[in-house]
Amino acid sequence: MVNFSLEGKIALVTGASYGIGFGIASAYAEAGATICFNDITQEKVDLGLAAYKEAGIEAHGYVCDVTDEAQVKAMVAKINEEVGIIDILVNNAGIIMRKPMLEMEADEFRKVIDVDLNAPFIVSKAVIPGMKEKGHGKIINICSMMSELGRETVSAYAAAKGGLKMLTKNICSEYGEYNIQCNGIGPGYIATPQTAPLREIQADGSRHPFDQFIISKTPAARWGTPEDLQGPAVFLASDASDFVNGHILYVDGGILAYIGKQP
Repeated sequence: MVNFSLEGKIALVTGASYGIGFGIASAYAEAGATICFNDITQEKVDLGLAAYKEAGIEAHGYVCDVTDEAQVKAMVAKINEEVGIIDILVNNAGIIMRKPMLEMEADEFRKVIDVDLNAPFIVSKAVIPGMKEKGHGKIINICSMMSELGRETVSAYAAAKGGLKMLTKNICSEYGEYNIQCNGIGPGYIATPQTAPLREIQADGSRHPFDQFIISKTPAARWGTPEDLQGPAVFLASDASDFVNGHILYVDGGILAYIGKQP
């Protein structure tokens, strides 16, 4: 029988106080995993802990800036001591800055790269020794359709997510022999509170222009939901995916396969 159970596994999902990370962590808890997560302030960690408690999940929250290697090492050491050695890592924490390239300062570009690319490198580096010791491990990087496509105003984000796709392949290449699988999930456009303003019905009853654009480009003719990512995330964290390595699974309703309707 195919084993999708995460019973007895310890999962660290970065930036999982809410949104996509929270949805993935909740699915892991339902599949039997113990959940650890971080956020950048105690206030955000407390909000996350409250949300998990409301969902009936006993989670372990840590304050940590995932771009700071010393903080990450300290957090992983604390998890190892308090909870156990991490079996599953989801590099979910990320930011986006929408600004035309010519208007973006180099420091702004570096900040996006730091959170979206350097941090997954730092956190992966911190957990891989424990995974090697245990003889298995799953690393799942939250990539993006921008790992494949460019779009106006997201030069830094696309550069970071393209780099994260290749980091995924390289972790696979270096550590596959230790029974560590590193794969990515590339979400399409997901309906979250952050994207809600882009889906508001306009005063004349029409869809928001961006909403119209996304629906027209998506064969599924809808936005995705955090729940749409849960099954793929559980699969990539479970024993069912033990021979899947270095792969990016795009959960996008078919956008990347579709050229769009003729005007």
